[in-house]
Amino acid sequence: MKISIIISLSVSIVLILIFFLNRQKVFKKLESAKNQAKKTIESSKNEATEILTKAQTDSQKLMSKTRLELEKEIETRRSTINQIEKTIFDRQKEMDKKDILLNEKEAQLQNEIDAIKELKRKQNDIIKDLSSKLEKIAGFSKEEAEKQLMQNVEKEIREKAGSTIKNIEDQAKKIANRRAKEIVINAIQRTAVDHVASITTSVVQLPDDDMKGRVIGKEGRNIRAFESETGVDIIIDDSPGAVVISAFDPIRREIAKIALKNLLEDGRIHPSKIEESVINAKKTLNEKLIELGEKAADEVGMTFHPKIIELLGKLHYRSSYGQNILSHSLEAAHVAGIIASQLNVNVALAKRGTLLHDIGKALDFEQEGTHTQLGKNVCEKYGESPEILNCIMAHHEEEEPDTIEAIIVMIADAISSSRPGARRESLQNYIKRLEKLEGIAYCFEGVEKAYAIQAGRELRIFVRPEQINDNEAHKLAFDISQKVEKEVDYPGEVKVSIIREMRAFSVAK
Repeated sequence: MKISIIISLSVSIVLILIFFLNRQKVFKKLESAKNQAKKTIESSKNEATEILTKAQTDSQKLMSKTRLELEKEIETRRSTINQIEKTIFDRQKEMDKKDILLNEKEAQLQNEIDAIKELKRKQNDIIKDLSSKLEKIAGFSKEEAEKQLMQNVEKEIREKAGSTIKNIEDQAKKIANRRAKEIVINAIQRTAVDHVASITTSVVQLPDDDMKGRVIGKEGRNIRAFESETGVDIIIDDSPGAVVISAFDPIRREIAKIALKNLLEDGRIHPSKIEESVINAKKTLNEKLIELGEKAADEVGMTFHPKIIELLGKLHYRSSYGQNILSHSLEAAHVAGIIASQLNVNVALAKRGTLLHDIGKALDFEQEGTHTQLGKNVCEKYGESPEILNCIMAHHEEEEPDTIEAIIVMIADAISSSRPGARRESLQNYIKRLEKLEGIAYCFEGVEKAYAIQAGRELRIFVRPEQINDNEAHKLAFDISQKVEKEVDYPGEVKVSIIREMRAFSVAK
């Protein structure tokens, strides 16, 4: 027990000693750290003082340097401003001098103007005096002299204009005539279409004269029923073995012709049979129209909407001046194709536009409007291109041609319709056209005689040689041709020929 107490006390004493020893070490370290911190702080203060002193010195140097540079720049700018002020002052002095000179010149110029006005006044007085003397000497007044001068000038200008027109025409003909002839002649030679003359009547042959009575029927009931169903007029006269069907609408006339032939073959002619025969004739004709339209489309190697095929077939029964429209359209399409191939343009467009250019004539018996507008409407309805529509409208100049193919359509139409034998016209219209051509020629001064020859395709004019010289003759031909184009409707072209003849006579005694 005592030992354990002693040991405990010993341990406690040792621990107390260790504690005090450690405490002394800690105090020593703290003291050392404090001394070290004081030295560091003192050193930092010294360095800071040095840095601050150096910064103040550098700042003073920089400020001095900057002040010197600013003073130098200010001095330079001041010198520049002084120079500019001097320059402005010098210029102001020069401007003042110029202003004085301008005022002097203005005054001088005004004096000269006044002098010129005085001279002009004197000149006018002199001219008036001379004019009066000249009028007395020449026997002409001023107005008469001016008129004579204007006439001379006009005559000279007309001579020059005629000479210029002749030169231009000669050059154009040299360039284009040979090539144009080759293309057109080649196109015409490679196409040959027979034209069928379509008139307003059709003749149906009867097997015997007894059949006339059966066609008329009891108290005319058969003929009245037939005319009512078909919309045509039946003419039965003393002509042996024939009945005449008359109608302006060629489709109705053809339906009546087919129906009447069927009735004659059947032999049974009465109102109910007539109605049945007319229905069958309409079906037969519709099939024939489609067949004719398809044949025309195949001939040009193209496809069309079924309705346009039907309208092409209808053109077979339409005519213009005796020329079958479908045959004309096919012929013109071939001509257009040849011309287009020669010119290396769109052959298909030219042929298609030409074939459809008169398609509206298949509708003008049924609808109001020009055949060009009707044709444009129906082609637009069934999907034809804007180029085709322009070809249709441009071939009668109702629109400006937008493409070279539209111009080719116009040319092909004119070639087909104007070639000899293609069309015929009434004697009355023919005579009126010739008289109008000659009347246009007589409207021009200097024309002595005028003759429309070659069926109106040439206008031959004799002029007075003392009034029209050679150059004026070319101008006169050009003016007359322009007036003919504006005022006369004619197929093809009209050649205007001016003949100036001088004859001298003397008698030997």
